[in-house]
Amino acid sequence: MGPDQALYVVATPIGNLADMVPRAVEVLQCADLVAAEDTRHSQRLFSHFDIDTPLVAYHDHSDDQRTARIIERLEAGETVALISDAGTPLISDPGYRLVREARNRGIRVVPVPGACAFVAALSAAGLPSDRFTFEGFLPAKSGARARTLEQLAGEERTMVFYEAPHRVADTLDAMAEAFGEHREAVIARELTKAFETFHMAPLAELAAWVRADSNQQRGEIVLMVRGAERKAGATLDDESQRVMKLLMAELPPKRAAAVAAEITGVNKKVLYNWGLEQK
Repeated sequence: MGPDQALYVVATPIGNLADMVPRAVEVLQCADLVAAEDTRHSQRLFSHFDIDTPLVAYHDHSDDQRTARIIERLEAGETVALISDAGTPLISDPGYRLVREARNRGIRVVPVPGACAFVAALSAAGLPSDRFTFEGFLPAKSGARARTLEQLAGEERTMVFYEAPHRVADTLDAMAEAFGEHREAVIARELTKAFETFHMAPLAELAAWVRADSNQQRGEIVLMVRGAERKAGATLDDESQRVMKLLMAELPPKRAAAVAAEITGVNKKVLYNWGLEQK
């Protein structure tokens, strides 16, 4: 018996095809249409599991007309499955606009769980996982990346990032600058594939290790960074708070703390940590 009429959000393997769950195979085989991030990429998966359902491309650059056509088919009573190139759709992958529009139209949206790269990486990383934040991809440009990392410097939860292989070494350098070179981190690469790699080290050491081996700058990469140590709450007097608020309206926290320290005489690190708490 095939799946009921709905939009199915189907997770697919991130490398090892044996990780495909039976329910996902059934849904893809029985659907009327599969919306895929890259139809050519998905053909390997379809060939392996004898799936001959029609494919249509759906990605972040798809126009509103493509979304509308898929919605029309759903409203006509057809079953549509949404997949990305690998892992769970919408997790740093396309699909949000389609899922949102389906829900707005009262169409049932059904998740079919399976592989997800950051969940797999975090489960085997050896970093605290009771509380974490998934940050996805950082900005590609160095200035925007540095500002984003500066805002995360006081984050106490484990932080999880995706990164492109050609940027991973520069990103680790930027993390060491923003978080401190001794902050513990893990790189997880090529999960479930032949050259799966996990490596844990302080950020500065991890950056050097990656730069020394070009193989570590290839494939699909997850970076995980231990959160900041919880600090005893140092309180600021009213005047120092007033100065910091005025400066932070115009400056990033790090620069605001440096200027405020000169004005108030309060320790720069105390001012900086207070500023991060206000974000």
